Amino acid sequence: MPEPQYTQEQENELLQHIFFGKLDNLPNLASKIVRIFTSSTFTDTSMERNSLMQHTYPKLKEYCREKHGLEFQVVDMRWGVRDEATDDHKTTELCMQEIDNCQRVSVGPNFVVFLGQKYGYRPLPTKIEEDEFLKITSVSSSEDDKLLNQWYKLDLNNFPSLYCLQPVSSIFTNFTNRAHPRLMEEDQSQWWETMGKLNRAVRVAAAELLQQGRFTAQDNHRYNWSVTEQEVVRGILNAKDVQEHTLAFFRHIENINVSLLRHSMKFIDIAAKQVDTEAQRMLSDLRDVRVPATLPESAILRYTVQWSDDDGLNKNVHAEYLQDFIETFYRRIVELIDQGVRAQHALAANSQDFQGRIDILERVRNYVQGSSNQPLVLWGEGGCGKSSMLAKIAADSSSWFPPKQYNPIRLIRFLGTTPDSSSIGPLLRSVCQQLCFLYQVPDNTIPVELSQLINYFKRLLEKTPADKPLCIFFDSLDQLSSADGAHSMSWLPPTLPNYVKIIVSTLPGIFNILSTLRNIIESRENFVQIKPLGEELAKTVLVARLSRQHRKITDTQWELVHERLAECNLPLYVKLVFDEIKLWKSYAQPQEKDLATTVSTSINKLLGRIENQHGHILVEHALSYITASKSGLSEAELEDLISLDETVLNDVYQYHLPPIRRIPPLLWTRIRNDLPNYLVEREADGVSVVCWYHRQFAEGKNDVIL
Repeated sequence: MPEPQYTQEQENELLQHIFFGKLDNLPNLASKIVRIFTSSTFTDTSMERNSLMQHTYPKLKEYCREKHGLEFQVVDMRWGVRDEATDDHKTTELCMQEIDNCQRVSVGPNFVVFLGQKYGYRPLPTKIEEDEFLKITSVSSSEDDKLLNQWYKLDLNNFPSLYCLQPVSSIFTNFTNRAHPRLMEEDQSQWWETMGKLNRAVRVAAAELLQQGRFTAQDNHRYNWSVTEQEVVRGILNAKDVQEHTLAFFRHIENINVSLLRHSMKFIDIAAKQVDTEAQRMLSDLRDVRVPATLPESAILRYTVQWSDDDGLNKNVHAEYLQDFIETFYRRIVELIDQGVRAQHALAANSQDFQGRIDILERVRNYVQGSSNQPLVLWGEGGCGKSSMLAKIAADSSSWFPPKQYNPIRLIRFLGTTPDSSSIGPLLRSVCQQLCFLYQVPDNTIPVELSQLINYFKRLLEKTPADKPLCIFFDSLDQLSSADGAHSMSWLPPTLPNYVKIIVSTLPGIFNILSTLRNIIESRENFVQIKPLGEELAKTVLVARLSRQHRKITDTQWELVHERLAECNLPLYVKLVFDEIKLWKSYAQPQEKDLATTVSTSINKLLGRIENQHGHILVEHALSYITASKSGLSEAELEDLISLDETVLNDVYQYHLPPIRRIPPLLWTRIRNDLPNYLVEREADGVSVVCWYHRQFAEGKNDVIL
């Protein structure tokens, strides 16, 4: 999101703040993406959306790249929805998450809605609070009560407790069984019939509760509203600065021939072969009252077209309207992009979650405040939490000096996270540039040749004044390229000048870096092993994380977790366990196979679950592309690569043909959302890219590729 402009004085002060390593209260990183969520009902806007995909989006992509150096992405969640999305009822939730993502990262426009005369699909609520569910069943018929309790199960692991709608395939087992198309078709037909009964049951109950005064009008509305209205509420009605980020296109078709049901039901809500007056009333309230009350009239584009008995609308009969629509869309989006670029500002910070390890923090504090003149080494197995520990030390270290006497400098590099932090030459050059700024030394004196650069770096350290003690943090030395002898550690001074401390972290056994450090650093006290959390701390971490998610697990489920934590309690393993058990429902009995015993097998289990859910070929190929890339891939690059992969496209489009033979954005969105904090966004070569956060994930996928 764009940040307010800074004066030159404020910008200089901010830069000074950053170069001293003070990374709190920083503005957001300037986005390099224009990402627009397009909201609409499905059948009545296919002509417009297909034309945008074919003609307008490529032009906008080129404009963003050529004019502003930005990526352009469109999220059309109506395109390419698989049966699995219906099975687990997650599509609406994913839409809401993606609207939030667009609002978070997009420069300029982030939400566009197309509204016609169709209110659209009104989904079942996927989660109902226990008290509310009991109210519903208390006024339901015995038949409806039985049906609701068949499909909704009470999950006591959530607080407040929730009744959760069960996956379709848990009852209609062939719902997604493509191996048996006839059985799948029968189960899908039964589900649509059952869903209709469930919808009627909850809506009749909600209306009765409203009449009794036990439901508010808003409570009742939540059991009746459409996906499109939920999107508009999230993207416009509850959004900030909507005039800068959103547009609405309203289209009215005159003289719809309702009797021609085959076509008219695509453009207007039909119930029992008649216009659905309830749906039309809710649509009118949204389109004609609430949106105009929120958006300025200049952000609403209105069109009127005539009905055609030939498909209702088609690109030949309505060519003039269609051309005006796509040209107007292009022009208005460009205006919002240009406006967003002018308003944008460019700096950011990240924060890390951390718990425990007080003894190690105290040991490092003693090093920083003590007289040691050699670097300190944090080492441990992969997944033991070295990066989190180093980040916590860096965050806390400024408080280890009396503020009135000292202005400490923290210089922090997480190696391997960008191209410039992956090679020793660019790494030392960036460190020297920062030190030159702080010590007011002209940076044009920084040498290019590596041996001279190393000597220059060591001489700069000698300039550290007593009132500005310097702490340098190099995380993950093992992520450095071996080029130019980086792993020999000859660039790291074994003896440090006064007022300088250097803290590094590394894996054991990788490139012999730890052994090399032991040879050049004499003090054994300067080697701190980061060990696993221990069973009790691991449980404390799990309880805290579950609590933040408003979750818990049953005593029986904890028994299995305790067994696993006794075998492995590395922080990465604990996180993988958390991502598994947070999904557990109280009515599910745990089995031995539900939790893997090691980090690698847990990763394989996680990726296997995602492959089963989203398709083996799609997931395997997408994650392999990311793993094989040098510095990560932008989401636009990844979508392009997958869209050129005929094996993936043939699998995705087994049962329907797309308007354009590209991967639907929803499919990658679902994969990304199921890998939280394992796939991360970083900057490489001026572009935001997606890559693995943990080496173990990349190693696991490399084994598959090789």
